[in-house]
Amino acid sequence: MRTLALISFLVFCVYALAARWYFVCEVRQKCDPPPAAPVVDSMTDVRLKTLRLTQGDSVLLRDYDHFAFDSASILPLLNDNNMAFLDTLAAILKADSNQMLTITGLYRPSEKDAKPGFFENIGNARADAIRRLLVQRGIREGRITLDNTAARDERLSEPLRFDLYRDEGRPEEFDRVQFTFTNMTFSDANFAFGSDEFRPGEPFVLYADSVKTYLTLHADKKMTIIGHTDNIGTNKFNTNLGLRRAESARKYFKELGVVNKIRIESKGEGRPVATNKTEEGRQKNRRVNFVLE
Repeated sequence: MRTLALISFLVFCVYALAARWYFVCEVRQKCDPPPAAPVVDSMTDVRLKTLRLTQGDSVLLRDYDHFAFDSASILPLLNDNNMAFLDTLAAILKADSNQMLTITGLYRPSEKDAKPGFFENIGNARADAIRRLLVQRGIREGRITLDNTAARDERLSEPLRFDLYRDEGRPEEFDRVQFTFTNMTFSDANFAFGSDEFRPGEPFVLYADSVKTYLTLHADKKMTIIGHTDNIGTNKFNTNLGLRRAESARKYFKELGVVNKIRIESKGEGRPVATNKTEEGRQKNRRVNFVLE
C-alpha cells in the first residue's frame, strides 16, 4: 500500500511540475526572454517619418520613423530611431503613473485571416509585441491596452499608432481592451450570428487550454466571463444575448474540466469599445471578455 501511495505521489509531482513549466514557460514566457526583434541598418532602411505619439488632439512626439513588419510577421523590424521612440515613450509613462497608452496595430488586407497564438487578429499581436518591448523598459503591462484596424493597402507603411490617455477613474465614451492572459477578449466570430451557439476558433482553444492549466495550478483563482453586443436590436435582447453567450463559454470550460468558480454577466450594448456607426466598430463591440482573478 505504501508503495502504491508513493508511486501516486511521484506521478502527481511530475504532473504538477510539467503543468507549472507549461504555464510559466509557454504561456507566461517567463523562462527565457521573448525572441529579440530584428534590428536593421538605418542607413539602408528608408521609412516614413510620420510616427506620432498623441493624446487626444495634442501631439506629444512627432517625426519618428515608423516601425516595419514583414508579411504575416508580428515581430517589428527595429532601427535606432524606433528604439529612441520606445525609450522616450517609456520615460513619459514613468514620469506620470496616471498616463495610460493604447497601441493600435494595423494589418494588410492579405493578413485579415491571420490568427497568431491567442490573438484573433494580427494587428493586436503586433501591438502586443511592442507592449512587450515597453514592459522590458519597466512599464506595467496593465497600463497598455491594444486595438487593431485594417490598413488601406499592402504596403503597411504606417503599421502602428500610439495614443496616451489619462486614468481618471471615470467611464470613457469607449472601453479600452487589455488583451492580456488574465483579461482576454474574443470576438463573436466564435458564435453563430445572433446566436449563443458556441463555435470556438483555434485562438480561443489555445487560450482555453492554457487557462485550464493556470486554474489547475491555482485552485483559489476564479474567472468572470462577460458578454458584450453591438446596439442592433433592443437593449433587453442584447443583454440576454450577452448573458447566453457567457453561459455557453462557461459550459465549454466546465466540460474542459475546470472546477474553479466561474461567474457570468452581461453588459449587453452598454460598454462599447468602438462606434456602432460602422461595421468594423460593431464587430469589435460583439465580444466576450474573460477575466482571471
